Amino acid sequence: MQIGSFLNASYVRIDNTSTSTTSSTTSSSSEKNSEKSTELTASQKALIAELQATDTAVRAHERAHISAGAGVIRGGAVFSYQKAPDNKLYAVAGEVGIDTSEGATPEETITKMQTVRAAALAPSDPSAADYQVASTASMLQMMARLELSRMKQAELLAKPEESYATANNEDTTALFSNYA
Repeated sequence: MQIGSFLNASYVRIDNTSTSTTSSTTSSSSEKNSEKSTELTASQKALIAELQATDTAVRAHERAHISAGAGVIRGGAVFSYQKAPDNKLYAVAGEVGIDTSEGATPEETITKMQTVRAAALAPSDPSAADYQVASTASMLQMMARLELSRMKQAELLAKPEESYATANNEDTTALFSNYA
């Protein structure tokens, strides 16, 4: 996500402002909270607003994976948090485990990989990792289709050769007896 590179740069700013705010305030905890809210600069408020927007976007992104991935999601979302100047934690990155293992049969694998691909591409802004998972699912689905095709071909080759007439349930003797 593009957000990731932005957040790394803002992380340093948060640490710097947080340290200076903490060292200048030495009163009780209730006074600290009221002083910190009045001490926030315009840039700190803007940073908090950006972190709130990022938190909302990250949570929506991971929620989209979970809602589309019924049956292939390994657990809930795991978030990485960042502390803002207001001393609150905001989600800046997230991850949802998706099961990309093959099914017991090629048919199961095809169905499962369709769900995996849909779950990976469910967010409105898929990340590079999301595209990688979708690509892997497409590849596994294609391999399962190939295996299914080979199995059907082997079944057809194993059957004794049938004539056109018996395959189509036609009685050819009646057709030719009229002309002979």
